[in-house]
Amino acid sequence: MDDQKARDLLAAGAAAYARGDVAGALGVFEQAAREATGDVRTSAIINAASMSDELGDHTRAIGLYRDALALLPADAVRMRPAALVNLSQALQHLGDLDGAQDALEQARELLAGRDEHGDVAVACLASLTAVAMHRQQWAHAAVVATESLDAAVRFAPSLAGHPLMNLAAIHFETGRFDLSDDFAGQALAAFESAGDINAVAETQQNLGIMHVRSNRLDAAEPLLLSSQAYFERAGIGHRAGIGSKVLAFLAEGRGDTERAGVLYRRSLDYFRQSGAVLDVADVETRLATVAFADGRSDEGESLLGAAFATYRDLGLGLQCAQVDFWHATLLDSTLTSADPPDSAVRVRATTLAVPAAVAIDAVRYTLPNGRQREQWNREIADPAMHLAFRLAYSTGDARLVADLVETRCAGTAVDVGRAGHGTPARLPLQLPDPPPAGASDTPGSFHLGAALAGIAAGAGLPVPLPPRLAVTTDGRIVLGASITAAEQRYGREVRDTRTVPAW
Repeated sequence: MDDQKARDLLAAGAAAYARGDVAGALGVFEQAAREATGDVRTSAIINAASMSDELGDHTRAIGLYRDALALLPADAVRMRPAALVNLSQALQHLGDLDGAQDALEQARELLAGRDEHGDVAVACLASLTAVAMHRQQWAHAAVVATESLDAAVRFAPSLAGHPLMNLAAIHFETGRFDLSDDFAGQALAAFESAGDINAVAETQQNLGIMHVRSNRLDAAEPLLLSSQAYFERAGIGHRAGIGSKVLAFLAEGRGDTERAGVLYRRSLDYFRQSGAVLDVADVETRLATVAFADGRSDEGESLLGAAFATYRDLGLGLQCAQVDFWHATLLDSTLTSADPPDSAVRVRATTLAVPAAVAIDAVRYTLPNGRQREQWNREIADPAMHLAFRLAYSTGDARLVADLVETRCAGTAVDVGRAGHGTPARLPLQLPDPPPAGASDTPGSFHLGAALAGIAAGAGLPVPLPPRLAVTTDGRIVLGASITAAEQRYGREVRDTRTVPAW
């Protein structure tokens, strides 16, 4: 293929991406990567990697970025750092923050003293900010975001809105909503001044989501509707899918399940068209909630099965556990409205809930700081464990209840006051990011018994997974069947290999 045809393919891929057809763009870039040569082929590989990452195939994206880096000469002073920045973003998606940091430091070193590539330096600093935000190192994130803002003002004023929006997100996540609103307003003004209407709409949407998460719904809806109109008019499918999902969440919160269902289905269509499989699974779970609320449990079961299969096929075991927990929650909601309750449904809900709770609860030991652990417990682990207790008790399985009690007595207690009886089952708009499997193997971890491990985890100290508790002289393990089921079903370790007697 001659150079001009190859460049035309790159342009066609870029146009497909601009329309929101991410899967179509990937196909075009893959064709260019197969048929082109030289720098054009390398650019096509990098673009294909970027599309794969956006579609949720992060592992493939990382492989493609590394293929491109192997082809790039050491003196490719623009393409090489740009590829490293993109690689870091894919690594962040898989939770490899150390790898992402290393790639960004390499890029930063290559960019040192090269003011002509200031726009890439801004992107590098913005990604370093994102790494710090993932680690919830808010003070450091603010310092790097300020540095990236200074670089943008100096080298790439049209990009200044991005670090401003990062600063807005940092202040939002630390509860300083007034400062967050101020920086978001500055970001909007910067994008408007630069004439970047796409970034204006993205910022409106991001700010609208922040307002929803902080329960400022009246302020959120106009921003979401304005950005949604733009994305739908421009044919930017992935962003339109996000907007439809958030608007559906608002309708669901008002009890308007009919409108919520329409909007969730529209969101599902957008995500399917763009090939965003993780977003599809998320919306399927939310649509299942609406189906159960409307009495269409068979449809809800089918949607949950599809979401579980997606996460399973991608090796995302913890997300599978979250789907099982939510599935059990929805089954439990049908029990409370049935007279008499179906005992088979109760047993099935318990079978789902207990291994899921064990897997979800184990995550708090792997999180790197106390604030993240508190958030995980409050938003996910406590509700999951409470549901497991309640269902186990309702089935009359005394041994299972005793095992759950033994487990909690050897760790931290369930906060019963957070139970929320009588309220409709509803997923939060955004769940905390789970760590990757194996993240508990941190340097300097304290090997403690289950009780002390639970206390240390609550305080934010690095600890490995708790040991298995043997409660009889013949070695019966507390929740042994559920631990085995969780590790087999989700592909994650949920207990250490050590065994501690508890009799």
